[in-house]
Amino acid sequence: MQPIQRVLGSLSTYRWTSMGALVSLLLLTAANALTPQLFRWGIDQGIVNKNLQIVFYSAAWLVVAAIARGLFNFGQSYLAETASQGVAYQLRNQIFSKIQHLSFSYHDQSQTSQLLTRVTSDIEQIRTFVGTSLIQVISGVVTLVTVAIVLLVMNWQLALISLTVVPMTAWLMAQFLIRNTTLFGQIQERLSELNAVLQENLLGVRVVKAFVREPVETTRYTNLNDSLIKANMKTIQAIRNTFPFIFLLSNLVTLAVFAFGGAQVIGGTFSIGELVAFNSYLTLILQPILLIGFAAPSIAQAIASAERVYEIVDAEVEIRDRPNAIPFRTCGGRITFENVCFRYPGATTEALTRVSFETKPNELIAVLGMTASGKSTIMNLIPRFYDVTHGAVRIDGRDIRDFTLKSLRSRIGIVFQETTLFSGTIRENIAYAEPNASLEAVIEAAKTAQIHDFINSLPDGYETIVGERGVGLSGGQKQRIAIARTLLTDYSILILDDSTSAVDAKTAAEIQAALDDLMYRKACTTFVVAQRISTVKTADRIFLLDKGRLIAQGTHEELMQTSPLYGVILESQVIKTPNLDGFAEPNFPSKI
Repeated sequence: MQPIQRVLGSLSTYRWTSMGALVSLLLLTAANALTPQLFRWGIDQGIVNKNLQIVFYSAAWLVVAAIARGLFNFGQSYLAETASQGVAYQLRNQIFSKIQHLSFSYHDQSQTSQLLTRVTSDIEQIRTFVGTSLIQVISGVVTLVTVAIVLLVMNWQLALISLTVVPMTAWLMAQFLIRNTTLFGQIQERLSELNAVLQENLLGVRVVKAFVREPVETTRYTNLNDSLIKANMKTIQAIRNTFPFIFLLSNLVTLAVFAFGGAQVIGGTFSIGELVAFNSYLTLILQPILLIGFAAPSIAQAIASAERVYEIVDAEVEIRDRPNAIPFRTCGGRITFENVCFRYPGATTEALTRVSFETKPNELIAVLGMTASGKSTIMNLIPRFYDVTHGAVRIDGRDIRDFTLKSLRSRIGIVFQETTLFSGTIRENIAYAEPNASLEAVIEAAKTAQIHDFINSLPDGYETIVGERGVGLSGGQKQRIAIARTLLTDYSILILDDSTSAVDAKTAAEIQAALDDLMYRKACTTFVVAQRISTVKTADRIFLLDKGRLIAQGTHEELMQTSPLYGVILESQVIKTPNLDGFAEPNFPSKI
């Protein structure tokens, strides 16, 4: 129950709203408890004694009680729903903020669909619990206590008969919760798996259609949907095995009260009005028990959902600022790897093994190697997306872990291999890291990235809306917008992770020429994960990686003479194919 206790603790933020809902609930209970007494008064003093005035008075007070019940019920429901929406709002923001700060290693091992389900479905289950189920439980408990006291005062013998249903029902409900909490958690897991397939197909719909896999994907989704239905049917079976017994107990108690109370009325020890009132109170006892019973599945679902939500909230942020971390303000461009070893979380082998090198200011470093040789891993360690397993990464002699993350990453410009654009205009995407940048600065970055002419040709220019994930733009266009986005930042170190792979050779050469000029003007060190010979040849140094090890470094001419692997890579690129611009472009093997 600890996750639920934490949910209830979050109600302290909405203290007055919660108190208002509780007061409305107490007043509603009082109005409900008074109503049967008005019936008793009208029957015994009015109808039995043939006093029409008392009958009218009791009817009038019953109308007042009904209006009061309506008002208090509305107040209770409205205020409880307000508090529940506040709790859901707070949890959504809390989870989203935590997701923003979680390390790459967490996202590497977590499915996006799982996170989406927890932010949406699981939080909705919690909101339903706070806004509805919790009120039902509190109302049920308060009503039971109030009615039990009234019944004991009216007729302790009938009260004992009536109250026997309470412990038996409570035991049945406890068993229901104990046995089925895990089952409700499984339902949320099945829902996450279903969402995972849906997300994959939405993102990969072109691949599905290209390979005519619609029937297979439909079958896969249907199978998971069947699993979800089966899990839901198990909960229905659990409810079927519990609630009929509760209804049976309530009916047996009603029969016992009617028989015993009727005998007392015949014997003259109990009035007809008291029996009617008692029977009304019996309904008030059974009603909260049933409400608690119906709330039980929602409580079980809320427990399971709260566990899943707080699993994210409590997740450890592996990459964080050290105590007394300092801002990263100036950079001379000397980047050092000292015997760096790195293993991705959950991996069995090292991605990097004892990698050591040091760059010079204004140096252009090209990184070359086969697939899984560790090229992108080096790029990820410089901005501290991951921390090294062994060794150290230094900038100007200082361990990067001594710098604050915000200041370090804000001075490192990165263009990732996989381009990501956000919904909004092209200008907003280019100015993503610098939202207050002037249009002139945005245009200058776009010109450097060789995308300005294309943007100008669009009807709305820089205010053109980018579709979801950049749909409507070619791979090269998206890549150049991403380059412009990075160039607009105030970087001291530039990292280009195969950032021109989706553009033609002519455009890549133009971009590279502009980057070379910009690199020297901004006095930065540049790392380029390269696939084109032109980039490799112009680099000040080339790092050659193989299976996580730095096996050679030097200029193009030096590596041609000293590295057999470098010669093999270049030899594989000798065959060239003409492109549409009339430029010869290497026909690279996919493994490079």
